[in-house]
Amino acid sequence: MRQSDHFLLVSHVNPDGDAIASLIAMALALEKWGKRTTMYNESPIPAVYRFLPAVDRIVRRIETPSAYDAVVILDCSNIERIGRLSADFGQFSLTVNIDHHLTNTGYGDFCHVDTAACSTAEIVYRMIQMIGIALDREIATAIYTGILTDTGSFRFANTNRTAFSICLDLMENGVDPYTVAQHVYGTYSIGRIKLLNLALDSIEITEDGKLSFMMLTREMLEETGTQPEDVDGMINYAKSIKDVKVAVLIQELFRSDTERDKNRFYVSLRSDGSVDVAALASSFGGGGHHRAAGFSAETSLADLKGGILAWIDNSERGICRN
Repeated sequence: MRQSDHFLLVSHVNPDGDAIASLIAMALALEKWGKRTTMYNESPIPAVYRFLPAVDRIVRRIETPSAYDAVVILDCSNIERIGRLSADFGQFSLTVNIDHHLTNTGYGDFCHVDTAACSTAEIVYRMIQMIGIALDREIATAIYTGILTDTGSFRFANTNRTAFSICLDLMENGVDPYTVAQHVYGTYSIGRIKLLNLALDSIEITEDGKLSFMMLTREMLEETGTQPEDVDGMINYAKSIKDVKVAVLIQELFRSDTERDKNRFYVSLRSDGSVDVAALASSFGGGGHHRAAGFSAETSLADLKGGILAWIDNSERGICRN
């Protein structure tokens, strides 16, 4: 990275707080290092993260991937997670893979995966410290947002001493935790509230009460005037139901005119720890963590739900029956 000048920075489709925050923090740090950067994400940025510095610089289209000295891919367990740009993987001059997912496939010329990190933002923080780049309020705010969201406001099992130690340093460099929390968790549009109401009405629970399904259709988004990025975080409601071990959010994706006959879905998975949803996601071509994972699928809704139920039944020895 020291020898490269022009960087393309990429994070995964349907980005969460860690993906966006890591992207921004790395870009701003590289620029302080005298580098040129372009930030890319295929998907729209969720409204709750549009307060982040430099977020308006994230582009959704790259014309010439080969024009960059290096491509840094952040928070992606496999190359397919970057979306359509993965088809140009062979054109990348140099690829750096920075991630913390257990299911990372080790792609790229240089691979820095630390599964003990609470977030990719934590890894970016440590890289910035190693390079010797001074933190400022903008970089610190981005990193703090990544850690805050990927630890579930410090509620998830990946919350550790290091996370709190880093956040203390970030606060000393200008982060206002209240302001970040208000943007991420405290302000929603009326459309998102209406969408949440429809999502809650869609919840189905298996007979034993241990598996919950939540469904979001294109019609729901159209009815409420919301976008796919407004779905972020809704699966946590399905997971918080008493006795539920695995929560599944199936989001129907918008189709282009050439895809009218295709059923495309994005599936988010959450577990209480008794089921390895990263392994479940991997079986469908996705990835993630033991407790949180996801994948995309092109199939019928009935086959998708049946496949998830069959995997849990076969691989977890009836964890959702006992």
